[in-house]
Amino acid sequence: MGTENNDEAIIQNLVDAGCDKDTITAFVEDIHEEKITEGLKLLAMHRRSLLDDLHKEQKRIDCLDYLIYKIEKLQKA
Repeated sequence: MGTENNDEAIIQNLVDAGCDKDTITAFVEDIHEEKITEGLKLLAMHRRSLLDDLHKEQKRIDCLDYLIYKIEKLQKA
């Protein structure tokens, strides 16, 4: 029963981290089969994907900030 509760906590954590069903299934299988290195690689890949998305969104924010800056500068002139 302890394993089930642990699996549930891991699965919930992966869901909260935005992992898709395939990644979650593969990770849980890796852990059950004691393929820790493979499981960690999956998590690293997902983390990298999240960072890539974050950087794309940051670039969009930077573009908006620049536009706001330019408009405010024109308004003061």
